[in-house]
Amino acid sequence: VQLQASGGGLVQAGGSLRLSCEASVSIRTLAIMAWYRQAPGKQREPVALISNEGSTNYIDSVKGRFTISEDNAKNTWYLQMNSLKPEDTAVYYCNAMTTLRGYHYWGQGTQVTVSS
Repeated sequence: VQLQASGGGLVQAGGSLRLSCEASVSIRTLAIMAWYRQAPGKQREPVALISNEGSTNYIDSVKGRFTISEDNAKNTWYLQMNSLKPEDTAVYYCNAMTTLRGYHYWGQGTQVTVSS
């Protein structure tokens, strides 16, 4: 399974970005699709996830601002990020766990920088 992340960039505080993660396989074979982030000097942390049943979960700091969604036809999931804050600055990684055997796969990171 290969994951291709895109959509990062530089944005001012209060702005929006949408990250995309395209999988090389049908996302119907994925049990969980997620976004993680890693800020400089900090550990990688999960930001949002969506299950293949459509349930979602977010860390408290992004609730109400970020939305994770999927598009089965495009084998892609997204992270819509609104009202961005400087503390959202990080490298964002997509992650997937397969339904069969629970293997995890990572995409390459995409940099999100929010200026104040």
